[in-house]
Formats: sequence, C-alpha cells, structure tokens
Amino acid sequence: MRFIIFVVLLLSSFSGSAQILQPAKITAGTGTTQAKVGDVIDLIFKAQIDQNWYIYSLGFDEDCGPIPISITLDKHPSFELVGGVVAINDEAKHDKIFDCDVRIFKVSGEFRQKIKILSKDLVLKGIYEGQVCTEVDGKCVLFDGDLAFGKISVTGEDKKQDVQKPKAEEKSVINTTPVTEDAIDTVKSVIEPAKVYSDKVTGPVLDEALIQQSAQQQSYWLFFALAFVAGLAALLTPCVFPMIPMTVSFFTGQGNSKFKALMYGFFIIAIYTLIGAALAPLMGPETANHLSTEWIPNLIFFAVFIVFGLSFLGLFEITLPSSVVNAADRQADKGGLVGIFFMAFTIVLVSFSCTGPIVGSILVSSAGGEFIKPIVGMFGFSLAFAIPFTLFAFFPSWLSSLPKSGGWLNSVKVVLGFLEIALAFKFLSIADQAFHWGILDREINIAIWIVIGLLIGAYLMKWFLLPGDTGKDVEEKRIGIPRLSMAMITFIFVVYLIPGMWGAPLKALAGYLPPLYTHDFNLLAASASTTETCDEPQYGDFLHLPHGLNGYFDYKQALACARQQSKPLFIDFTGHGCTNCREMEAVVWSDPQVLERLQNDYVVVALYVDDKTELPESAWYTSTYDNKVKKTIGKQNADLQITNLKNNAQPFYVLVGNDEKVLVAPYGYDKSVEGFVKFLDEGKKRFAEKL
Repeated sequence: MRFIIFVVLLLSSFSGSAQILQPAKITAGTGTTQAKVGDVIDLIFKAQIDQNWYIYSLGFDEDCGPIPISITLDKHPSFELVGGVVAINDEAKHDKIFDCDVRIFKVSGEFRQKIKILSKDLVLKGIYEGQVCTEVDGKCVLFDGDLAFGKISVTGEDKKQDVQKPKAEEKSVINTTPVTEDAIDTVKSVIEPAKVYSDKVTGPVLDEALIQQSAQQQSYWLFFALAFVAGLAALLTPCVFPMIPMTVSFFTGQGNSKFKALMYGFFIIAIYTLIGAALAPLMGPETANHLSTEWIPNLIFFAVFIVFGLSFLGLFEITLPSSVVNAADRQADKGGLVGIFFMAFTIVLVSFSCTGPIVGSILVSSAGGEFIKPIVGMFGFSLAFAIPFTLFAFFPSWLSSLPKSGGWLNSVKVVLGFLEIALAFKFLSIADQAFHWGILDREINIAIWIVIGLLIGAYLMKWFLLPGDTGKDVEEKRIGIPRLSMAMITFIFVVYLIPGMWGAPLKALAGYLPPLYTHDFNLLAASASTTETCDEPQYGDFLHLPHGLNGYFDYKQALACARQQSKPLFIDFTGHGCTNCREMEAVVWSDPQVLERLQNDYVVVALYVDDKTELPESAWYTSTYDNKVKKTIGKQNADLQITNLKNNAQPFYVLVGNDEKVLVAPYGYDKSVEGFVKFLDEGKKRFAEKL
C-alpha cells in the first residue's frame, strides 16, 4: 500500500557489519594549574561526540530506560566532593519508545563537579560510563574510559581531616544509574552449561565471511525511485503538462536542435539537483535528531504540508512573484547555452505552483539524517521531470500521441493535495507524543486517513467537485477506466486501514502512524508463550522478554539448554536504555511469523549490555579486549559482544549453533519482518545441515 503515499520515505536500515564504534569520549581537566589547600575548584568534564550521535546527560528519571552519564572518581584523602555533578546547557528530548523526557548532549557537552582541596598532594583519577545513540540508523552504544587530569600545583598546609584511607577498589561515585535492591538481592550463582561439547564456553565465534553488507545503498535507491515517481506525478499537473508542447516547439526547426534539447534537459536536472545540494547541510544527520524530538519544527512542517494540500485542493494558489519569472524569461531570449539555461530556469519557476509542494515534501522527508539524500531526491525528481521535455524535443512527432489538456489534470492535483494533508499528520503525531497532548492517538490518525481515503475515492468517482474543476470533464459524468482503477485502489486502501481501528498492526504503515501503545482499544494483544525452558532462567526475576516469550538472560545457561534441546541459539544483544531495541520488539517481534519461529525453532537469550547488577567476585574476569575487570552482568555481556563479534551496537541479533559458531550474518536494526523471518529461517536451515 505504500506506493499510494509516494512521498513517504523508507527509513535507513541498520548495518550489521562487524565494527567497534567509539562515537563519544570524555576528557577531564580543572581549568587551573595552581591552587591552595582549602580552595574549592571545578573539575571540568568535556564530552566530544561524533556528528549524528548524542549522549544521555543528567537530570531525568533514571528508571525510564536510557542510561545517564556516570562519572566516578577514585577516593583520596587529598580532596572531598562539594555538591553533585552539573550538566552545562544540555537539551531536553522526549524518548518516544520509553515515553519519557530525557536530557542529552549533541556534538559536545560539559559537566562540572566542585571539590575542596584538602592536601598539597592532590590525586585525581577516575572513570566515566554512558550511553551514546543515533537515530540515523538506530544504533546505541555503551562507552566508557579513564579520566586523567593535568598536574595542579597546590600550596598551603594540609587540612586535618578524619578521612579513612580507602581500599584499593573503593570509588567515589558522582553519579550512577542505581540498580533496585530487589535486583541485587536476587542475583543467583552462575549456572554451568551442560557438558555436551566441553566444560569450557568460549562465546559465539563469527566467521568474517558472514559480515553483513550495509543496506544503505538500497535505501538510496528506493528514495530515488520514490522521488522519480514524484517527478512523474508533477508532470501530470495543470501547471506543467500544457508546457510540454509549448516548450518543445521552441526547438523544432532550429539548427542543432537535438543538442539544444539535451542541454535543456541537463539544465533542468542541474537546477533541481543544485537546490538539493544547497539544502543538504540543512537536511543532514543533525536535523534528523532535531526533527525526531522537537515539537516546534514538526508543527511547522505540519502547517506547511496542510498549506500545500489546501493549495492543491484549490483554496488558493502558491506562486512566485511575476517579476522573478519575467526576469528569467527575458534572459531566455539571449540564445545560446545561456538562453537555454534561462529557458530551463523559467520552466522551473513557472511550474512552481504545482511542483513547489511536491519538491518541498521531498526536501522535508529527506531530512532523515543522510547528507546525500536531498541531492538524491532532487536528482530523481528532476530526471523524471526533464525526460519528457527532452524526448519530445528529439521526436516532435510524438506530441500528437499526448492526451489533450483538460480537467483531468486538476484531478491529479486534487489527489496530490489530499495526500499532502494525510502526510501532514505524521509531523503532528511527533509533536503530540512529545507533549503528551493525547489529541492524535493511533486510532484517531487512522480515522483521519480513512476519511481522506474515502474523500479521494469519492472525488475520483465524481461524487463532488472542487473549485478548480471546470470544462467538459465536469459535465461528463462517465468515468474512464484509469480513473475508476485509481478509485478502486483507494477504496481497497481504506478497507486495509479499517482493522487498524481495533489494533491491527498495519505493518506497511508502521513507520508513519503513532505507536501501538497509544491505541486505546486493542483486540490483538499478544498471547503468552508455550515454550518450555530447561530450567529456571537466571535473573528472570528482574529481566524479561517481550510478548510473553520464555527464554534466558545468561549466555552459558541458554547455550546449555540449546544443546539439551538440540536447537540453535537466538542471541539478542539488547539494553534497558536501547530505544531501537524496543522498537524492533514492537514492530518486528510482534509479528506472528516471527513469534512462532522464536517460540518453536530457537532457544532465546536476551543479553543486556547495560545492566548494573554486580556478579559474585568469583565470576569477575579481566577482558582480553581492554584489560579491565568486568564485574556486572552488563559489562560481561558487552565484552562478549565486542570480543567475539567485533560489534558494540544494539540491537544486534546473532544465531549460534551448539558448537558456538555463528550460523548466518548477524542482523541489526531493520524493521523488515520479511527480512527478519528470512534471517531466522536461514539460521534454522544452516543448523539442520550441521546435525
């Protein structure tokens, strides 16, 4: 059904390629090189964040999901903390998946902590931990590092403080994400795997040949195709279609007309593509985060789309000043390449009232995080727009085969206007979720689309007229087969939407409707899993799988069960603060095809890389990757992913055989149910081949 709404874009797919991402780091300093005992100074922590990424700051409800920054100083009698850590000029963001307000830093950030100097021998050391995410392709990464401070010259006498010397491993925590007492009290001993293969569990082994290719180019090609279709639609508007024979007549009867026709088409493409290139910096990756979280730009775009739609319906006409068009037209009379360029420029200006809303829709939609997308979109649009002018200039005899201009052109314009209005509600939905207004829940949005679809169908059937409908087409009550076919497609689309009023997922439109959790009345709630586990899941009292699935939260225990049941292992590298993990679970895992395979074909284990539950000291180990001691569930799961699979982004799905070898290429953030089902089926097939 997506082809009906041709200007809606496919969200970029996540690449499952093996790579260790390091999009953020924090450096420490004091802002001074000299101080006295008794002085209170600022410790300054500066965050450097790669473009397109953001880190979670402080000052929001830590229980809502995302992980705030945590800074830990080694305790030392040479200083004491004064107050808590402060974030400097961070910004608010509404997390749509967790439905809570958080605070973030983009590009750069700064935190400060005051300390009082107690001794001339000032010793400052520490570590930091946090979460960095991007909405460009759905990745979230945990990051950490050591804090090193510059030398400070301290003068004066040491303060007499009753300070107990800390133990070697003792830390002074400025800010951390707390773990609930129930979670800590219920940690159980590590369960050893079944001794089917060996006593030693090494973790999944990734064959480098299984590295998955990026799906980004596919996204570009689909976006190009959608923009190309938009260009073809623009040709069928009353501002453009009549211009084809008028423009082509300029080239006929002139010397070297074919070369001039080629240059004319080239200049049309160049003008539109240059517009895309000029706006690309404004539509780049940083804009994606802004559009996804801020209510002001989304309300502006909602209003812009409504204005475009009402213009197409005939309420008013959007035109450029006549002086601009006339000036370009005078330049076109000069002849030569300059004249051809300005003639192309003139057609762009003259057709603006019809192409402007379509071009604007492409540019707004391309603000999805990719610098190249506006250029790709404008090139696709202009290519479709220029081809007919060039071809008819080459072969003027084809003009006789063109249908005559008439009221049908206005019908195309009206249908486009209705689609513009329908798409406007996508932007209103984002603002509505950010401020919890509750005015555009999912069923209300679907109801609006149903009404708009019915109006399009009724208009195509000529059951009512609009201001721009004039001429013989108005008097003629008969409906042609193409028009009837479009009406039928529209009514079919409406029928497809209707089950969504009662909770049907409408997966073809999942990215364009408000999330399912906003639906007040859902008759299609997920049923509980019938899958039996081998034993009681470790950490199952505070960790859970979605949709009633039964599974594990410890790799060794899950592998032992997989070997016992002779099933492959489905590993879900996830996180409490992973927004896109929740989105994959809501959109993809909820599909009956996926749930059936996860329940029956695999042993499922969810490995949370950000869980703070500390393990018994006997389970601690030193990582071979960074030589740091891994003490918590999250640290050990993250180390397993990095060390064995050379990847540290979530969500990340891996299928493993009983020999711990990865069966197929890992799968990342990609909301294609078909792709996920294929991934699961291929893993099951490879596992069966090894038996």
